[in-house]
Amino acid sequence: MNPSCSIWRSTIILLLNFSIQRRPLLPAGCLRFKELGHLTVEPAPLFLIGSNLTVYCHVKSCHHRFKISLELNGETVKDWKEVNCRTVMFSLTNVRTPQSIVLCKLKSPNLSNIVNGLDLHGGLPPEKPESITCETTRASGAIDCSWKSGPETYLSKTYNVSVYGENGTRIHLDQVQDAEKIAIPRGIVDKNTVYQLVITAFNHFGASQSDPFSLCVQDIVIPDTPHIAHIEFVNGPIAAVLQWTTNDSSVNLIPHVRLCTPNGPWEEREETELSKGLIRVDDLRPLTEYEFQIRTCNSSAGLMPGSTSGKTRFCSKWSPSVTGTSPGIGPSQQLHVWRMFSSRRMVIVFWKPPPPEDHSGEVQEYKIFLANDQKEEVTCPATLSQWSVHVPAEGQAVSISAVTSYGSTPPADVPLRHSGVSGPVLGELAPAANGSAVLVSWSWPGTKQWPTSGGEPLHYVVEWMRVPGTELQWQMLDEKQNSTSITGLTAGVRYNISVYAVTTGGVSAPSSGLVYSKEQKPASGPNLSALVHEAGRMLIMWDELPVDQRRGFITNYTLYVQTLEHSNTVSMRVMLSGSGPRQMWLDCPEGALALRLTASTSAGEGPQGRRITSQPAAAEAGLVIAVVFIITLFVSIIANLMCWSCVRERMKQMCISCGPGCLVENLPKPENSNAIRLLKQQDRREPLFLSTDSDPLLSSITLISWEERDDVYPSIHVEVSQPGLGQPTPETPVQASDTGTMLVDRQLEHGSYKPQIAMLASKCEEVKETEEEPRDIPANGEEDIFSSVIGGFLGGLQTSVEVDFSDSPLSLSSVGGLLWPKTPETIDVLSRGFTVGMRATESAVQADCPSLELHQGDVPTPDMADRCLSQNAAGPTLAGGYFPQVAAVCSITLCDAQR
Repeated sequence: MNPSCSIWRSTIILLLNFSIQRRPLLPAGCLRFKELGHLTVEPAPLFLIGSNLTVYCHVKSCHHRFKISLELNGETVKDWKEVNCRTVMFSLTNVRTPQSIVLCKLKSPNLSNIVNGLDLHGGLPPEKPESITCETTRASGAIDCSWKSGPETYLSKTYNVSVYGENGTRIHLDQVQDAEKIAIPRGIVDKNTVYQLVITAFNHFGASQSDPFSLCVQDIVIPDTPHIAHIEFVNGPIAAVLQWTTNDSSVNLIPHVRLCTPNGPWEEREETELSKGLIRVDDLRPLTEYEFQIRTCNSSAGLMPGSTSGKTRFCSKWSPSVTGTSPGIGPSQQLHVWRMFSSRRMVIVFWKPPPPEDHSGEVQEYKIFLANDQKEEVTCPATLSQWSVHVPAEGQAVSISAVTSYGSTPPADVPLRHSGVSGPVLGELAPAANGSAVLVSWSWPGTKQWPTSGGEPLHYVVEWMRVPGTELQWQMLDEKQNSTSITGLTAGVRYNISVYAVTTGGVSAPSSGLVYSKEQKPASGPNLSALVHEAGRMLIMWDELPVDQRRGFITNYTLYVQTLEHSNTVSMRVMLSGSGPRQMWLDCPEGALALRLTASTSAGEGPQGRRITSQPAAAEAGLVIAVVFIITLFVSIIANLMCWSCVRERMKQMCISCGPGCLVENLPKPENSNAIRLLKQQDRREPLFLSTDSDPLLSSITLISWEERDDVYPSIHVEVSQPGLGQPTPETPVQASDTGTMLVDRQLEHGSYKPQIAMLASKCEEVKETEEEPRDIPANGEEDIFSSVIGGFLGGLQTSVEVDFSDSPLSLSSVGGLLWPKTPETIDVLSRGFTVGMRATESAVQADCPSLELHQGDVPTPDMADRCLSQNAAGPTLAGGYFPQVAAVCSITLCDAQR
C-alpha cells in the first residue's frame, strides 16, 4: 500500500469522527472506537478505475430507532437498499477516484455513530515501456539502461528486464520495482555480439511488454564523464573561462556547456575552445550566480543504434555542477550631455545617468573636465544632473564622465561651438490623444542629407521648456532618427520645443515651436478699458492674458455690451480677432454701458473678465455739475444755519446738556453779597472782586418793625411812559400800601444765611456808563454785552436771581451781580431753593413788555431793561424782614428813571 494513501485515509477518518462525536482528536496510532459492525465490497476493495461497486454495511444488532447510512469521501450515498434490519446495500457507480474511503453510520435525529470504515483502491493496468536507451563507458563494468513506463497506473509496478542471445535463449533476468532504470553487468555479454533486451511491466490488473531493443556493447560506449576543475570570470563583456578534465584518452572529444541561474532552467551555451581542456562562455550578466555543467561528445559519432528520435549523439553524461558569481562591470558607453548658455562665459552643462544595463553597482560621482588635457576637473555628487561652469577661453573643451564602483565611463564632450548652419526644419507638433505627449518630427530643408559645411553628423538634441518656466528638459537622439515622442507633459501648459543638429563642426541653430499637449479653456478673462466714449461709439483696449492663464492658443475674444438701464439683458455681443490689434473703435448703444470681455481657445470660451462701466463725456460733465451744485447748496444751508443765533443757542444748550453737571454748575461767590458791598462802601474802599475770602465778617442784623421800614428802605419812584408816547410821566412814589404787598420768601439751604445775590447799585452805574458809549448793537447784542460783562467781572463770577411778579409784568433778573427787568416768571437762585416772590396789586398797569429769559452766561440789553421798567406803572414794595438785595432793585429803577 502506498504510505501517502494510508496517511490520507487516517486523516479523513479522524476528521469525520471528530465532527460527528465532537470529541478531541487523537493521534493516528491512538484512534479508538467501538466497532458496531463491518463492511464488504463487491467485487473487491481493489478495483479497476471506472468500475461499479456494491458496498454492504452489516451491524451486529437491529436498531429500529437508527438509520444505516454510507458516506463516500464525506458525501452520503443516496442509492441504497435495505436487505434486513442489520444489513443495507449501497451502489457506487463508475468510481473514478483512485483512493476513496467509505464509512457506515448509524444515525438518529440526535445522535450519529460510526459502524466501521473501509479503504477503496482503484488502478489501471500498465502500458508497455518505451524509449529504451543503454550506454556504458570504456572503463565501466556495467551497462546502464533506462526507459519510460507510460501513463500513471496509481498502483505499484514491477519491471522484469530480460536479455536474450542470438539464438533466443534468455541469458539474464533482473527485476526492479517502481523504477525506470537498471544496471546490467557488462561481463555477461560479448563486446561484438548483438543481444535483445525486453522489459515487461505488470501490476494487479495486468502486464505489458516492450518492443525488443538491440543491444551491442561496441555501439553503446560513450566518453567518460568530465569534471570542471576551475572557473574564472573576465570583464568587458563578462565571460567565464572553464578548465575541465576527463579520464578518456580520446583526442576527438568536443566539450559542451550548459548553465543556469538559481531557480532557472538549464540553458546550453555556445562555447569557444581556447585550448585543450580550456573553454570560454560569453554574454554573462554581471553580479549573477551561475551553475555550470560540461559533457564531451565524439566528433565522429553518429546516431545511436535503436534511437527512435534520431538526434541522440554519443556524448558523455553531464559533469557535476560547479557554481560561481560573475563580477560587476564598469560603464562602457559615453554619457548623453547637453548645455545651455546662461551668459557669455557661464554654461550650464546637463547629463543623463548611464543606463543600468551598461554598468554594475551605483554611480558614485561625476567628473567635469574643463581643459583638453583633463587636468582641471570639478567633482559633482551623484544626485545631480547639471552644473554651472565658467568657460574662460574661446574654444575650451568641457567633458563629463561618470564614476562607478567598477569603473568610469569614457569622457563625453559637451558641444560648445556653433556650426553656423541653420537647424533642421521642424514639422508639425502633434499632441497625442491622451493629452500628456507630443509627437515631434523634423527634416533638412530640400534634402534629407546633412550639409557638408556643418561637419560630420553626430546626433540630434530635442529640448523643451514650460512657458513660463526655467527648467530645461532634453533628450539626445541618433542621427538616423527624424522624430520622437515627448511624454510626461501637463495639459493646459504651453511648451517651447526646439531641435538642434550636433555635428563635428558644432551645434546648429535651433528650430523652435510652441505647443500644448492638450488645450483647455482660459482660466480668466482679459482686462478691458474704455479710452474714449462718445455718443454712439467708443474706443476700447484690452490686455493680453498671462501665458499661464491662457491654457491654449487664443482663437478669438468676445465682447459683451450691456446698457445700465437694462442691467439683466445683453445689448450686443461682438466677436473680436484673437490675433489682431488689441484696440478698436466700437459702435455701441447710447447712454451708460457695462462691458465684459472673454477669451476663447479651441477647448471653449473662458470666464468673463472684470466688468467696467462707461458713459458718454457729455453725460459725465452734467453729472459733475449736478454734484457740485448739490454740494454748494448743502454748504450754503449749513453756513446760514450757523449764523442764526437760535441755532447757536440750541447747539450750545445741547453741548451743555450732554456734558457733566460739574462743568456748568454756578458756585456761590461771597464777593457778590450786597451785605459785603455795603460794608465796603462804609469803609470807603473799592470792592475786592479778586478777593479769595470765602465770606468776610458781617455786622449784626437788626430786625425792624413794619412801621420803621420806610426809614430804612425809602420809596422808589418810577417814571412810566404811556404806550405810544415817548414822554415819561412824573415820578410817583410807590408805597407798599398802594401798590400791594411784595412778598419776599427767603429759603436758606441748610438753615444758613446765603448772601449770594450781588448788589446792583454799583452795577447800575457801570451799565449806564456802558450805554452812554457810542457803539453799534447788532441784532443779537447779547454777545457783546456778555463778553464785556464777563471781562469786567473776571469772566465767571455769575449769579442767577429770578424775581417773579405774578400780577405785574415787571420781573428782575440778575446775571453776574446785575438785576434786569424780566417778564413774570419764577426766578431760581443757583438752584438752591432760594426764591424771591414779588407780587403787584391787581390794579397795576399791565404793560406789554416782551419776556426775556436769561440763562447762565446771558446778559440782557439796556434797551430791554428800559422798555420793561417804563411800562410798569407802579414799582414793587418789599416786606417781610431783612432783605438788603431789594435796595439794589430800587437803585436800578431810579437809575433807569433818570435815564
